[in-house]
Amino acid sequence: VQLVESGGGLVQAGGSLRLSCAASVRTAYAMSWFRQAPGKEREFVAAISWGGGRTAYADSVKGRFTVSRDNAKNTGYLQMNSLKPEDTAVYYCAAVLKQLGVATNPDGMDYWGKGTLVTVSS
Repeated sequence: VQLVESGGGLVQAGGSLRLSCAASVRTAYAMSWFRQAPGKEREFVAAISWGGGRTAYADSVKGRFTVSRDNAKNTGYLQMNSLKPEDTAVYYCAAVLKQLGVATNPDGMDYWGKGTLVTVSS
């Protein structure tokens, strides 16, 4: 199983980015996004169920970030709007196999991508 993130980069505060996570998974899975800022622990950002009908967000990103997925393309997305400097981090996607609901606990993830860096300048 491979998860490959893309779409990170440098953006000014108030700007937007869309991250993608391409997955090589052949079974149902929940997808989640986490981030880790320099000197900080990895934290939950957003999660989406297998069918896409259920989502969950960290309070710090509610109303600004939107998680989605296209199972036909085996790809998940994290649309990030109104970015703030405190959103600067390496963003990781992760998957829990055979999990139909949302998954928010990093300890429960089966697979992780290598991450993509998002830098928000002030």
